[in-house]
Amino acid sequence: MTKAVEIGGLKIGGGNPVRVESMLKIPLSDKEKCYEQCAYLAKLGCELVRAAFPSVTLTEDLAWLAKNSPIPLMADIHFDASLAVAALEAGVPSIRINPGNMARGIADVVACARERRAVIRIGANSGSLNSAQLKRAGGVRSDALAAAAEEQLKILLDQGFDDVILSAKSTSAPETVRANSLLALKYPDLPFHIGITESGFGRDGLIKSASGLALLLAQGIGDTIRISLSEAPEEEVRAGYSLLKALELRHRGGALISCPTCGRKRIDVMGLAALVSPHLEDLPDGMTVAVMGCEVNGPGEARDADFGIAGSRGGAVIFRKGRVLREVPLERAAEFLLQAAQEDF
Repeated sequence: MTKAVEIGGLKIGGGNPVRVESMLKIPLSDKEKCYEQCAYLAKLGCELVRAAFPSVTLTEDLAWLAKNSPIPLMADIHFDASLAVAALEAGVPSIRINPGNMARGIADVVACARERRAVIRIGANSGSLNSAQLKRAGGVRSDALAAAAEEQLKILLDQGFDDVILSAKSTSAPETVRANSLLALKYPDLPFHIGITESGFGRDGLIKSASGLALLLAQGIGDTIRISLSEAPEEEVRAGYSLLKALELRHRGGALISCPTCGRKRIDVMGLAALVSPHLEDLPDGMTVAVMGCEVNGPGEARDADFGIAGSRGGAVIFRKGRVLREVPLERAAEFLLQAAQEDF
């Protein structure tokens, strides 16, 4: 059980659900489009969004977005402590910094955060490791990453500030897993944000992120997650919920299971699954819907599904918890399946 912190009304850690977050991919200077992106992400279930804050000239834009966004903001800041203070004074409830990169002014940042009850995320990244840190860790990058995050953490703890979220990310999934596992052993009470930085895009990016985050989440490490992809932020949010759903940690909308198909299939499994998938978000959280190719894999192997459809000699059958409800024409199979699922709840 980690300590709970609160960002704009959003509780993180302390037994609360693992939170799904993303990052705005539009400059703050275009605040209206930033707002539109926040609103869309909120609709998809995004619970925290990070925004790059590279210049004090963007302070008014940040303040406006912090006031109007339906999702709590976290300002992402590098090197300049004055920017961190400006972000907090603009009303942002959380900031992401690397305290070791702020040679001066960190005491002012801590004082401002304490006064405003803001949360500070400490972000250590494999790309920022220096030769001294690597040497002390014997050249083991994961150990150097954990040590770097700990160095940043101690800067804040030494000032009596512990409303923090700890984060140590690498482009390598194994490095990220080991670094966070080492940190969690030392600081089991602190909430963690986990992610694989610069994981890429498409299938490879998704699998790289999922492979590392699943290993951490299965150990109970991770209070917020981001699937960092080069794609639009909504894909990060969808992927985050898909991962939590697969690990049975959170359920948003319905879940789809479908057979891998074989020579026995009587229906176009992929085609039907594609028709059903867009409607899953409208189903009750945790409901399971199955699309199966034949009678063998249908009501039998998918008997735990709340509702399902399976190919049959006459077209398709709709079933609930393994019990066949009716046979329907193949061309209307998806329609009848969704109707049955929606009417039951």
